[in-house]
Amino acid sequence: MPKLKTAYYCQNCGAQATKWIGKCPSCNEWNTYLEEIVQSGNGKSADSPIAKKAVRPQPISEVEFSSEQRIKIPDNELNRVLGGGLVLGSVILFGGEPGIGKSTLMLQVALKMNLKVLYISGEESEQQIRMRAERIGFENPNCYILTETSTPLIFHHVRELDPDILIVDSIQTLYTNTIESSPGSVSQIRECAAEMLRYAKQSAVPVFLIGHITKDGSIAGPKILEHMVDTVLQFEGDRNHIYRLLRATKNRFGPTNELGIYEMRGSGLREIENPSEILISARDEPLSGVAIAATMEGVRPMLIELQALVSSAVYGTPQRSTTGFDIRRLNMLLAVMEKRCGFKLGMKDVFLNIAGGIRVDDPAIDLAVVCAVLSSNEDIAIDSNVCFASEVGLSGEIRAINRVEQRISEAKKLGFEQIFISKYNQKSLSKKDFGIEIITVKKIEEVFSHLFG
Repeated sequence: MPKLKTAYYCQNCGAQATKWIGKCPSCNEWNTYLEEIVQSGNGKSADSPIAKKAVRPQPISEVEFSSEQRIKIPDNELNRVLGGGLVLGSVILFGGEPGIGKSTLMLQVALKMNLKVLYISGEESEQQIRMRAERIGFENPNCYILTETSTPLIFHHVRELDPDILIVDSIQTLYTNTIESSPGSVSQIRECAAEMLRYAKQSAVPVFLIGHITKDGSIAGPKILEHMVDTVLQFEGDRNHIYRLLRATKNRFGPTNELGIYEMRGSGLREIENPSEILISARDEPLSGVAIAATMEGVRPMLIELQALVSSAVYGTPQRSTTGFDIRRLNMLLAVMEKRCGFKLGMKDVFLNIAGGIRVDDPAIDLAVVCAVLSSNEDIAIDSNVCFASEVGLSGEIRAINRVEQRISEAKKLGFEQIFISKYNQKSLSKKDFGIEIITVKKIEEVFSHLFG
């Protein structure tokens, strides 16, 4: 009998070692290494649904080139994040926390499509999936359900059905006969994903792979899994709130800075076409410490609400806390306000929150952060018809930003009457009338005098 080849894998990050290690040198987790069989002695091979074709080296000038074909999904948010649609033969890894709505969103896609979709579930029965489909309310006679975890049997059914789209829920539940380790192990996940990748590329069928995530937020399994696929999508959000955010952390066929927003309802996930309306809270009376910023997520303009609270430090060291904003950038802006503008905030606690539970990295919201902090410090409310779109430099200057016209148009569409932008953006503005008062400033002191006198 041939000798089996084994190796030790970290079950948290997928790092490999030749012997057992107590602490993983890659992710610094303890007792995560397990021995796995990486090569079986039975000589079995995976049952591939597509016959391999012979290939030969050829000059790049002789390679046939055609523009990538995309399938339009009846979900505008998912289309936007994918870069305009689903590319034929692409493999999409779809990750998120348990209970966040991954299976619900994928089932919605399967039920909305007018194509033949095969939904493979290794976690739920046909009855459970049918119950969810009844709750969602869509019907697609070309949506097929298969509850199976063995890849040879899956490919046997795939060969008979010949679907247009394949959805696997989840990649951690699959196993192949070529690896003798248990399902969910690093080697099984890697080999099953490789088989799905070969199938997608040879048959030009798009494949969705739903993936679990670890406690630190990364997708479970080896890191090579994210390198193998074409697109990695992350479904984010707090299970105690109704809004879900869809981001692409990797995309070979489109941008990675787009954002899709959904609302979780009893009947499934609803697309949010205008996120500015849900990210700005309704107020009956003006409140201090609130400022509205015009930001961009990819090519989509959004208006977000920043809330700041400044109070005297109770303890010796002032506290700095943020939700949805980089704490280091807040410290930088506070230092600029202290050093360059003379606002005494060094001995005060500062708390900052972006309403709606989203995280924003756009530097164009700097001015809104500064104004929210100053408003809370002075305890004077900012007019609710005013918004901001500018970056703040280390010398206290208001710097120019990109796509300023789109931000102004979004502010006008939502009924704002004034917007503060950098004076250096004035040259790039067209001569048209935006229907909103544009106030150009160069220093933080000018903004302060406009708002608070």
